[in-house]
Amino acid sequence: MFWIKDGSQLGLFYCDYYKRDNKDGGAWMDNLVPQSKLFGNKPVIYNVCNFTKPEAGKPALISFDDVTTMFHEFGHGLHGLFANQQYSSLSGTNVARDYVEFPSQFNEHWASDPKVLKNYAVHYQTGAPMPQALLDKIKKASSFNQGHIFTEALAAADLDMQWHTIAAEAPLQDVDKFEAEALKKTNLNLSYVPPRYRSSYFLHIWSNGYAAGYYAYSWTSMLENDAFSWFQENGGLSRANGQRFRDLILSKGNTEDLGKMFFNFRGHDPDIKPMLRKRGLL
Repeated sequence: MFWIKDGSQLGLFYCDYYKRDNKDGGAWMDNLVPQSKLFGNKPVIYNVCNFTKPEAGKPALISFDDVTTMFHEFGHGLHGLFANQQYSSLSGTNVARDYVEFPSQFNEHWASDPKVLKNYAVHYQTGAPMPQALLDKIKKASSFNQGHIFTEALAAADLDMQWHTIAAEAPLQDVDKFEAEALKKTNLNLSYVPPRYRSSYFLHIWSNGYAAGYYAYSWTSMLENDAFSWFQENGGLSRANGQRFRDLILSKGNTEDLGKMFFNFRGHDPDIKPMLRKRGLL
């Protein structure tokens, strides 16, 4: 159960973090009960992950990648928990595809924030904090090969967009030929950076709701890095800063133009430079 400052109930949060044989893979967030003022419903949110369950009597140790996944899904969870809408159809994470990952990817930043890190990144036997040298290595590794990663994501997004702008009356396409020509049009036909997915198994754009929307991952990376730079410019992690993010972003659902919502928080339209800086590309 989560409570707000005045002691009233905010909502319920459940988590199912460990792998089981009868469980789908991956990690996700969803609502058991969506928030709605109309029906007087408090949100009931859950996070699911697939971390390796420890043996009986052994400590539950997870990798830093798993920690980041946990923070990511809890970012979605906060989007649902802080929802404050009249109608459930506009509540919480019911926003555009190119905005829904913004709170979750933004929340990943706190996994390595010094104020947060000291609360969990300790030796499980001695309680000693993570050595600064190791933390520096983790941060340095986060920018490794980002030029390749970013380019393959852009190539995949471009391929998706071109598939979904074919006219309805157009003839059936030869998949290999279409891919090659599509990437050539935008100078992304790079032998050393192929697109992340071939069309025949690009599940995201065919059955996972990302048709003409795979660009959302790169777009959202720009949004969340720019938003996090606001925190860096204004004192970092504090109750006041968190409350402002809650009031202007997390509690709004889909009740405002999303561009205006971001502008109201950040003070300007999205800027690509913080993302490039985070990736080590500036």
